[in-house]
Amino acid sequence: MDEPAESLSSGHVELRRWRMSDLNALEQAIRESLDHLMPWMPWAAAHGRQPTVDFLIWSQEEWEARRGFHYAITSSDTVIGSCSLNRRIGAGGLDIGYWLHPQSTGRGLATMATAALVCQGFQMAGIDHLEIHHDAANPASGAVALRLGFTEIERTPVPEGPVAPGEVGIDVVWRMTVDQWSALTSEG
Repeated sequence: MDEPAESLSSGHVELRRWRMSDLNALEQAIRESLDHLMPWMPWAAAHGRQPTVDFLIWSQEEWEARRGFHYAITSSDTVIGSCSLNRRIGAGGLDIGYWLHPQSTGRGLATMATAALVCQGFQMAGIDHLEIHHDAANPASGAVALRLGFTEIERTPVPEGPVAPGEVGIDVVWRMTVDQWSALTSEG
């Protein structure tokens, strides 16, 4: 398949393609998460209604162009975060991004959402590896990758240095190959 399903389920989370009708819920989730997001997400500093509208429009454009597939993470029909599969790392690969509302952290929900993306990503035509990138000062993002069986493959200085206040400017890259995923899923 050329694109992932528009809705996915994993454990206690549902993922669904972002839509303009999510504007108020997304804006609220971001507003309530600002202290949690600001250290790691440069876009959080510019939070407001118009940037949220712009994100939802961009999300639709990315999906239609098959460059990125952006999802609302929901639990009990409430938006608790966002995640995505992105074509930013070259042929055969997708990178995964995610964030959660701080009241939803520490319960494995980011891992569940990411597992759904991994399963879906490896069903897409031509995809043989997935990556998760995060700043070295954000070990919580790395913990999701580690729990799912990704392998840390490198740590490299970011040429422009830190782009958000909590960052140290060292990019940590985790990778999962389709063969690794197949072996993990056949064991479990």
